[in-house]
Amino acid sequence: MRKRWLCTTALAATSIAALVSVPSAMAAPATEIGAVSSVEPLAPAAVLPGSARAERILYGSTTVGDRPTTTSAAVYFPPGDAPAGGWPVIAWAHGTIGLGDECAYSIAGPGARERDWAYLGTWLKQGYAIVAADYAGLGTPGDHPYLNGTVEAHNVVDAVKAATSHYSSLSHKWAVVGQSQGGGAAVFTARYATEFGGPGLDYRGAVGTGVPAYIEDILLPLGPGVPPAKLPPHSTGYVLYILNGLRTTYPELNIESYLTDSGRYWLDHANTSCLEALGEELSAGNVVVGDLFSRPLSQIPDLPGVLTRVMGLPESGYDKPLFLGQGLLDTDVITPATLAFAARLQAGGQPVTLHTYPTNHDGTVNASLPDSVPFVRNLFA
Repeated sequence: MRKRWLCTTALAATSIAALVSVPSAMAAPATEIGAVSSVEPLAPAAVLPGSARAERILYGSTTVGDRPTTTSAAVYFPPGDAPAGGWPVIAWAHGTIGLGDECAYSIAGPGARERDWAYLGTWLKQGYAIVAADYAGLGTPGDHPYLNGTVEAHNVVDAVKAATSHYSSLSHKWAVVGQSQGGGAAVFTARYATEFGGPGLDYRGAVGTGVPAYIEDILLPLGPGVPPAKLPPHSTGYVLYILNGLRTTYPELNIESYLTDSGRYWLDHANTSCLEALGEELSAGNVVVGDLFSRPLSQIPDLPGVLTRVMGLPESGYDKPLFLGQGLLDTDVITPATLAFAARLQAGGQPVTLHTYPTNHDGTVNASLPDSVPFVRNLFA
């Protein structure tokens, strides 16, 4: 999930100030789910090189509890004239960039800029328009329920619905691709795309790389002194983001009551921080996850069930082909768990294809393209 955050540049700071200060009329939820409420120019930092047109849309979607909200997305168009029927659409589900509004993809662009521009540029050159949803609470009002897969699936589907309704040059045929957090979002989207999209969209399939399968299991033992050793700073950041996601999804759990004063400070700080900057602060502060807890998280009633309902990847119900790409040297997600997830889908007769690569989390994104490009091409055949 690691991102190389670039928000310290003056350009990003200027863009953030311009885009986060959305007029109150725009901040209100759209009157219709999947409808565009406004269109804005994208900040230069968020413009995909090679795109002939790039805009930021705000649209109606839902967040926790199916509550209506306004969220945002970047839309990129290939050069040239649209083919008959319009440009087929790739929905891009991005990986972890942070929880602060200024971290939003459509405001500051990708954290792993070189990697993601190369990846998205490949899809653009193949003749796909790209719709990159920010997810609820990133760059728009409200908190982001991090790793809440159902919410993220709604946001992705609603972004495609909004974009294809607003732009006549876009086809209603679409597929979703995602990495890391976005790999999980792509899997959830794959499970619910047909249901959430309704008859107005023509969903074809999904690609997920670096998918965080069974990530909920890492939270089960957390508590005072567990883990006792300092983790890599981004791993500590992920834990804080997950706790924030739980707090947003289930405020009644009172997550703060399981934390020390230091834990509550870092929880709140993470909720407004971008990943790279947060990692640097956690490293400088020698923060140890086990020191953030005052009592075991396992005291939450039915903790496994709570976590699974939020972030547990569905193991059945897929109606279109699903591509999973996993780096065998990936240490950001639990590689054996992702392989086990793929095996369970295959054993259950789900339409899944697994490819592995001798590379790490970041490397898998573009290493998968020789396999995923023809996979997606066949979806639209």
